Amino acid sequence: MNSRLKTWLPLLGFVGAAFLAGAIGSWATFENVRTWYPALNKPSWNPPNWIFGPVWITLCVFMGVAIWRVWRGGGPAATSLVRGYFVQLFFNALWSVLFFGLKQPAGALADIVVLWLLLVWLLQGLWRVDRIAGALWLPYVLWVSFATALNTTIVRLN
Repeated sequence: MNSRLKTWLPLLGFVGAAFLAGAIGSWATFENVRTWYPALNKPSWNPPNWIFGPVWITLCVFMGVAIWRVWRGGGPAATSLVRGYFVQLFFNALWSVLFFGLKQPAGALADIVVLWLLLVWLLQGLWRVDRIAGALWLPYVLWVSFATALNTTIVRLN
């Protein structure tokens, strides 16, 4: 395998894994997003549905590039950060399954708290290893922070 392919194929793998986690969550929950979710009581600051696609596309690319930068640099922290990346993808996909698929906002809230803790841990590690990777990860942490507040409010309102 030539060196260019060895460099860029892992990047596609990391970004692709993020999109796969999102696709799993979306595929498992699509019908309830259209039927059950609109019937829930939501706060006035609930974003419009059209915003979720562009936000998640951006976040998947950013998080894939962030972890790729750390992986590419190697070093002792890279292995644990890459493992953490895949663990957080699991909790990310699980949130959609819990919230939309199983219609369990309270269970999804427990999941998103674990996800948020993982994301903050990853942010700290990424920032120490590669500031650009940390900066790319920050929007994901902020979005999940917002989603946690939204999830909490939906639990309270319903």
